[in-house]
Amino acid sequence: MIQWLHQEEGCCEGIFKSTFFRDDEDGDELSIGVQSPDLSECAEKCVEAFNNLTESQILQICKEIISCAQECGDEEFELPELDHALDILKYCWFTTVYVNMLSKEDEISYVVEGEGDWGNVIGFAVKNNQVIYVGTDYFDYMKRE
Repeated sequence: MIQWLHQEEGCCEGIFKSTFFRDDEDGDELSIGVQSPDLSECAEKCVEAFNNLTESQILQICKEIISCAQECGDEEFELPELDHALDILKYCWFTTVYVNMLSKEDEISYVVEGEGDWGNVIGFAVKNNQVIYVGTDYFDYMKRE
């Protein structure tokens, strides 16, 4: 359930509790943004899908985040050896879910934005319950009006 902070034409923002991913303050509250109040139902669908990512999807996301951290990390940050792929989540956090739908009839689609201790933004895109991208260019997967 989204707690809407403000809803106005052109920008609607709210917060919700994440069931798995944490934010940058070790909490479970992430923000969500949509382009108009008409898309608030889409936002609720995206939050439900986000909070119901499967274990295998989360593992896939984590493995790809590890690859990104190793490839494009800050020279000053060295990723320690991880016992499990999920351990990467100790070194990154997520802040915002962007609804990637233009109408209620669209497939559920969203982009998640975060950052890692290695100094780069990181994100992932999900469309129709499939992880379609993990990396630094996640905004390339946003629909344009």
